[in-house]
Amino acid sequence: MAAANVAEVDLAVVGAGLSGCSLIGRFHQLQSNLNIALIEAGRGPGGRAASRRRRDQSGWLLDHGAPGFALKNPPSLGMKELLSPLQSAGVLERNKRPVLSLDADAALSAATSPEACPEGGWWHGVPCMARICEELLDGVGSAQVSRHFETRVRWLERRSDHWILENEDRSWSLKAQKLVLSGTLLAHPRSLKMLAWDDVPLRSAVAKGVDVDLDAVLSQLQRMRAEVRWNLMVDLGVPDLKGDVIPAQIWLNEAAKARWQVERLVFQPQSDGRWGLVVHGLDSGEAITPQSQARLLAQEQHRLVNLLPELLKSSSGLSAAVNQAKPLGVMRWGASRPLNHPLHPELQWCPKSRVGFCGDWIEGPGFGTAEGAIRSGVDLAEQLHADR
Repeated sequence: MAAANVAEVDLAVVGAGLSGCSLIGRFHQLQSNLNIALIEAGRGPGGRAASRRRRDQSGWLLDHGAPGFALKNPPSLGMKELLSPLQSAGVLERNKRPVLSLDADAALSAATSPEACPEGGWWHGVPCMARICEELLDGVGSAQVSRHFETRVRWLERRSDHWILENEDRSWSLKAQKLVLSGTLLAHPRSLKMLAWDDVPLRSAVAKGVDVDLDAVLSQLQRMRAEVRWNLMVDLGVPDLKGDVIPAQIWLNEAAKARWQVERLVFQPQSDGRWGLVVHGLDSGEAITPQSQARLLAQEQHRLVNLLPELLKSSSGLSAAVNQAKPLGVMRWGASRPLNHPLHPELQWCPKSRVGFCGDWIEGPGFGTAEGAIRSGVDLAEQLHADR
């Protein structure tokens, strides 16, 4: 039960990734007067566009999730208005470094697949991907948006005219007139295994039969599957490339993916001349639980570190750098990319329960990508602003 003096807001947004921050950024552009609380389990904004900052070395920024994104579809007016200031400020830029392909013999060549080289190229955050989310929030005053980082919502309760949100031990709570989930964790059965919860919080908050729209959302999410990724972070130091250009990314072709269970390697320059590397490792399918996670993290780090010399043997400079590289740990992404059963846009907002949804798991252009996440946040903000 929440405390009587709990803070109250018009809207609570759970998740500070691209979709949640795009939602808030678009609200600000529309001159919304909503009082908003942004709740994020991580240390700051970014979500899967988050960036690793090393406590021992200032200036180190490594994108350990999404390294960038493509804009494959004509953007809506709202998306243009949201992204244009980011581009003008130099926070969002095209990545002009080459993208390579790796085959099953570890031979490198220029990438040609639409996935690796989308029309229009790759856009990335400067100096890191998290800066996109930070910039979207920077223009919004703290009086309008309160930020609750390192706060994981565990308990949801729907009362007659508001929501109550609480963390695991109920030491933190919040009252909100409206609720938006920018991820699926609080509404998807995957939380039962991954976090050892005994219920799906959103389902417990609103009983079946109370809201037919929300019932449809939860039924759809129950069928949705998503990829799990194990992303290894590496400090490559300062490679001696003898004039070679370090690529932005190396994508493995289908045969190479099958052989090594790796999707791609992403290289990121640091301010002091060093380079960071993120290896996007594919999942074996073993169940991830609180009991198995530590073992799986260590297992994946060992596997991916041992693969690097073989994956990069065709580049003498990178191969030599790997021998001196320093592994920085593995980041597990429990729902890296939705694969199927997207949520229809008409279900993004459930008016009876006053709960909404945004993220790359919404049906439409860019499904499963950062483009779709941004679009969904913009669309939901515009809908709620028009319905106010």
